[in-house]
Amino acid sequence: MPADLGAISDLIRVIPDYPIDEVSFGTSRRCSAARPGSAAVTMLADRFRDHGVTRVIGVEARGFIIGAPVAVELGAGFVPIRKPGKLPWAVAREEYTLEYGTDKLEIHRDAIHPDECVLVIDDVLATGGTAAATARLVEALGGSIAGLGFILELGELNGRSKLEGRHVESLITYAGS
Repeated sequence: MPADLGAISDLIRVIPDYPIDEVSFGTSRRCSAARPGSAAVTMLADRFRDHGVTRVIGVEARGFIIGAPVAVELGAGFVPIRKPGKLPWAVAREEYTLEYGTDKLEIHRDAIHPDECVLVIDDVLATGGTAAATARLVEALGGSIAGLGFILELGELNGRSKLEGRHVESLITYAGS
């Protein structure tokens, strides 16, 4: 494993039986650590640098931490995808399934313009429900998905299956035990 990936893997924590029994919650910890966090930003940006990205979507909330600097690195605009009730203007909404229930995401209706090339960034790809819902929202607003980038992928949950036909990049894949 390259040194930068080793440092990035130290940012990951998998919490068993959270938020309910038999679900493992993968999350980033210490994303504010300068060197590993910077390495993750650069590595994700490099994987999409030649894709013509005009907007980067950060998925609430940890996707904001990594998505905003990826947008700066790519010279693109940044757009947050939020949980319901957090955006102060007209929104488009998408409901999706989690491993333990359902949830919703919202985006301002004017956040993506037709034909914009959008990169979706989040910290973890688990079951793929959040990422797929985000892609549907972008496409409903007329944008096209350049790809989806993640720091960590929980491979045993097969989230890529919900993103078939899309360019997906994960810096680290955790296969589980």
